[in-house]
Amino acid sequence: MKVKTPGSHSAQLEKRVNTPQVLAYQLKDDGNIPNNPKLPLLIYEGAFKLPANDPASTIEKVFSANGWSGSWRDGIYPFHHYHSTAHEVLGVFSGSAMVQLGGPRGITQTVRAGDVVIIPAGVAHKNLGATVDFGVVGAYPGGHEWDMNYGNVGERPAADHAIARVPLPRRDPVYGTDGPLFEHWLE
Repeated sequence: MKVKTPGSHSAQLEKRVNTPQVLAYQLKDDGNIPNNPKLPLLIYEGAFKLPANDPASTIEKVFSANGWSGSWRDGIYPFHHYHSTAHEVLGVFSGSAMVQLGGPRGITQTVRAGDVVIIPAGVAHKNLGATVDFGVVGAYPGGHEWDMNYGNVGERPAADHAIARVPLPRRDPVYGTDGPLFEHWLE
């Protein structure tokens, strides 16, 4: 699988992308965490071949070239949270972490440098423990504004209505117009 990116850096970016092992999880509403009724959580294991020097910038460039913007560098919060107004992508640029996805009754997954997690609006995520060097680049399709929800009483039904209105992204954050996202995220 190749990355399809516009611009003069596309050949360099293509060298940084692997064909991933794709994991898809349709996570159920648990009463407090809505998750997403239509779109599965996607994990691209080993999506990136990262350089030793500044691996985060490689991920940022690929995400940006594919229209996923508003990027930041950090970790994952150590509490359950979700966004009802935007999908989110996380690209692991260093270290590893055990994350819980889908809320307290969701799945647990280890993510490592080079992995990508595509989180549909409504799906909770939480860091259960990480190496000291763990870091991710996060971004949102089309620079959508995101909110923070925690599964607290009173967040719903407003969060459910917001989740239903979030449009599908136009491009896969790693592979552009021809990526696994479009095999799993259907209208």
